Order: sequence, then structure tokens, then C-alpha cells
Amino acid sequence: MNINDLEKPISELEKAIEELRQLSGQTGLDKSREIAELEGRRERLLKQIYSRLQPWDRVLIARHPKRPYALDYIRVMCEQFTELSGDRLGYDDGAVVAGLGRMGDFRLAIVGQQKGRDLRERQKRNFGMAKPEGYRKAMRLFRMAQKFQLPVLCLVDTPAADPGVESEGRGISEAIAQSMRELFDLQVPTLSVIIGEGGSGGAIALASTNRVLMLEHAVYSVIPPEGCAAILWRDASQAQQAADALKLTAEDALSLGLIDGIIQETLGGAHRDAQSVALSVRAAVLQQLTELSAMTPEELVDARYAKFRTMGVFEQVS
Repeated sequence: MNINDLEKPISELEKAIEELRQLSGQTGLDKSREIAELEGRRERLLKQIYSRLQPWDRVLIARHPKRPYALDYIRVMCEQFTELSGDRLGYDDGAVVAGLGRMGDFRLAIVGQQKGRDLRERQKRNFGMAKPEGYRKAMRLFRMAQKFQLPVLCLVDTPAADPGVESEGRGISEAIAQSMRELFDLQVPTLSVIIGEGGSGGAIALASTNRVLMLEHAVYSVIPPEGCAAILWRDASQAQQAADALKLTAEDALSLGLIDGIIQETLGGAHRDAQSVALSVRAAVLQQLTELSAMTPEELVDARYAKFRTMGVFEQVS
């Protein structure tokens, strides 16, 4: 099953609505009543489909080709943003965008993972899978934030870190670990928002922050479902079953204490009204930054440490 299967009945209604609008414009006939009726059916169908989503459906929505990416959010959320390139070690990585921005009363360092819209951009961005230089670019921003006492915002959207031979040779595991350590040591407010896929160490490298938020239809998992299925059943086609077992939805992550809040999306997903969802993310980010800014540097570090130390702690009752 893919996203086209999930949205097929909705797409058929939208095609019919568009055809009626074109007919009305060409002939001058009043089709407003028929259009309104179809729009009502579309809204009811959206509510019906999105009220019973399964984990694999959330994966498909998180990967939707029209879903807004990090730069789409930054353009709406920030009054000003200056992108910075390079890791200062001889490389740059298109999968990671980083820079300095202004959002409301806050000046902050922003790091995001960026996928591509078309084949050319996807190749440039490596489908959002960062290489070592991507995380080293992020660390450059983290150190800059510490130096100038700027809050840090990370926008997470990656299936996983780049698994290629070149990345392994340049130390992808070390870069991920260093990025996590840098975030843990920062004495400034840190916040991450999982806007699409939060996959494996590629995501946690930018999500070791004071607060972690998730969009309603984003996913957060130790491994992509296809990778999990390939390991457990030697069959990547069992991804749907793996998604059920991975507890990767926003509701699962909140119940397990892995995140601190869920940001609601518009009916039908963020791709249907990117502007509105971006403004909701902005409001949530500003609220969190206001709360975190009231804490001392020592309190920020201690709270971050305690947050991650309690993950996975459980009590067995006989």
C-alpha cells in the first residue's frame, strides 16, 4: 500500500470538484451547489479516513511527496533567516540546512534535515539522509549558539543517516555521537520538532534536546519499518507489520515519554495546508522557548540529562 492508495477516494472527489469549477468557468453555469456538495463529501471522507489511521498509514503520510520540509517551515516561521554552509573541514552536505534566524523575540540557531521535491534536488539532498559532514555542520551551529548564547531549534526529517561506504569511511557513527554530545553539553535552550520521519540515529543526532515535539502524523523510530522487516523476517515487504510493532506514532512516543508534546495538523495532513501547520509549529516553538529561557544554564543541562536518563525506565509488578 502506498500514499496513492490511501488518498485515492479523496483524489477522485477533488478531481471531480476541479472539473466542475472548470466547467463553470467555461460555460458560465452556476455549479456552486454541486461543488459545495462534493466538498462536503470530501470533508466527511477525510474525517473518516484520518480517524482510523494505522501506523503504516502514518509512515506513508510522513513520507508524502507534498509534505512541507524544513525550509518550507523556516520560510513561514522566521522573519529572517541566513543560511550557513560547510562544516569547516572541507565538506558541505545538502541534506542538512543550517543558519541563524529570528522568530518573534528570539534570535536562534536553526538546523534542519531537508529532502528534495524532484529527482535532481533529491540527489542533491541525498533524500534527507545526512552524511558525516552534515552533522559536523550542525555541530558548527551548536558551538556558535553556545558562543553567542542563542537557543537552538532542530527540524528533524530523515529516514536515517546515510549508510554508504563513503559515510562509513568518514566516520558517520562518530559524527552522530559527537552531535548528540554537543547537544547534551549546550548551556542554552534546545528544542527539536519532528516534522516528518524521525528515523534511527540520523534523527536522534538532532533530537537530544531539552524539549522534543512531534507533528501529529510524523513518525519516530529506532529504524525504518523496511529495515526492521528485512532484519526480523528477511523480507522488506513486511514493513507494514514492522510499523505496527515499532510504536512509531506520535501518540506512542508521547505515551512512552520520548517526546514532550504533539502539534496537531490540519485535517488530511500538513501537505493540505502547509502555511497553517507552519504557524502552529511556530506558536509551539515560541511557547517552549519562552519556558526554557526562564531556566538557568545549569538547570537546562540537568533537565536535559534527567529527561534522557529516565527513558526506558520501567517498574515490573508481579
